[in-house]
Amino acid sequence: MTNSWVEHAIWWHVYPLGFLGADTTGADRRLEHRMPRLERWFDHLTRLGANGLALGPIFDSGSHGYDTIDHFAIDPRLGDEADFAEFIEKAHARGIRVLLDGVFNHVGRGFAPLKRAEADAAAPENAWFRRAADGSFENFEGHDALVALNHDEPAVADYVVSVMNHWLALGADGWRLDAAYSTPAAFWRSVLPRVRAEHPHAYVFGEVLHGDYVEFVEASGLDSVTQYELWKAIWSSIESGNFFELDWALQRHAGFLETFVPYTFVGNHDVTRLADQVTDARHHAHALVVLMTVGGTPAVYYGDEIGLHGVKEERAGGDDAIRPAYPVAPTADWPGEEGREVFELHQRLIGVRRRHPWLHRATTNTLSLSNLGYVYEVSAGPGERLVVGLNLSDEPLVAAGVTLAPHDWVIVGE
Repeated sequence: MTNSWVEHAIWWHVYPLGFLGADTTGADRRLEHRMPRLERWFDHLTRLGANGLALGPIFDSGSHGYDTIDHFAIDPRLGDEADFAEFIEKAHARGIRVLLDGVFNHVGRGFAPLKRAEADAAAPENAWFRRAADGSFENFEGHDALVALNHDEPAVADYVVSVMNHWLALGADGWRLDAAYSTPAAFWRSVLPRVRAEHPHAYVFGEVLHGDYVEFVEASGLDSVTQYELWKAIWSSIESGNFFELDWALQRHAGFLETFVPYTFVGNHDVTRLADQVTDARHHAHALVVLMTVGGTPAVYYGDEIGLHGVKEERAGGDDAIRPAYPVAPTADWPGEEGREVFELHQRLIGVRRRHPWLHRATTNTLSLSNLGYVYEVSAGPGERLVVGLNLSDEPLVAAGVTLAPHDWVIVGE
C-alpha cells in the first residue's frame, strides 16, 4: 500500500461553496477570493484532532458544484488557481492533507466539449456523451442539468486522467470520485493505473451507496468506497433501539476489512444530520463512539463536530440546510456552550483513535447484544484490544464485564 499515510488520516469534510457562503443557485458566479478564508479554520481542524481536509467540489460549475463546467479551473466563487496553490502550501505546512471531489460521471450543461457536440453533430466530442433512444443526451438520475459521460469512449478516460494528474501535481493528496456507483468499474480500472504511475501516494475512493463493495473495489482498483451500510446502521439502530441491525452491519464491515478499509462517516453533504436522525440527544455520542472505535478511515462532516441540526429535503434547495455557511473566522463566543461540549466529545473520541492507530484495520467481536445494549470487542492483534459498551436503556447495563449507567457508553482499555 503506497498511500500508507491514510492509516493515520482523520478527515474533516467541508462543502466549500456552502461553508464559505457562496451563491449555489448559479445566479451569482462572480470572482470572489473566498478560498483563503478556509485557511482561518486550520486551527479548528487540528484542535479537533483531524489531519485531513476533504473538500467538496471546488471546480468551475454552473450552480452547486456537481454540474462541472471546467475541471481545470477553480470555481470563481471560491477564487482562482493562485488561491489554490497558496491554500495547498499552507495546509501542507500544517501537516494537513487535502482531498478533492472529482465529478467524472456527468458534467454541467456549460461543459465546453458538450457545447461543441451540441453545435456540431460531426464534432468528435459527440462520442463523449451517451444518447437516449430519441437522440437526446442521457442525464444523471433524471437531472436534466447533469449530462452523463460515455465511459466507453477512450477520450473521456484520457480527459479524466489528465484532470486527476493535473491537480495531484499541484499538491492535492487524493480524490473522492462522485457517483462512482454510476460509472463502470472497468473505467476506473483503466484510469487509475495511469494516475498512480505519476502519483503513487494518492488516495482515491469512490462514492458507492449499496451493492457489493468488495466486488466494486476489486474490479475498479479504488482504494476504498463510502461505507453507507454502516452509516445507516449506526443512526438507525440507535434511533429505533435495535442494536441487532448495527451488529449485523459490523459483521459485514469485518468482511470488507479483509479486502479494503472503508471510508466511514456518520454525516456528509448528502444526508440529514445525525442530530436530527437520532432524536434523543443523549444518544448522539453513541454514534460517534462507534465511528471512532471500528475499522475504517473516518470523516467528520463540518457542523457535526459542534452539533448542528439540518434536514435534507427532496426539493430545489433541499440541501441548503445541511450545507450551511460557517462564520468568516472562529470567534471567542463560537460555537456556544452546547457546541463546545459536542466539540470536546469529538476531541476526546478522536484522541482514542490517535492513541490506538491500529483501529484503522480493527475488527469487532460481539460480547453482549440486546435491543438496547451492546458490548463489543475491537481488536487488530496481540495487545491491540478495546471493549466498547453502549446503553440506550433507562436501566443500568451489566454485561460482559461492563457496567453502564442508563444511556451511557464506555471504552474499556483506554
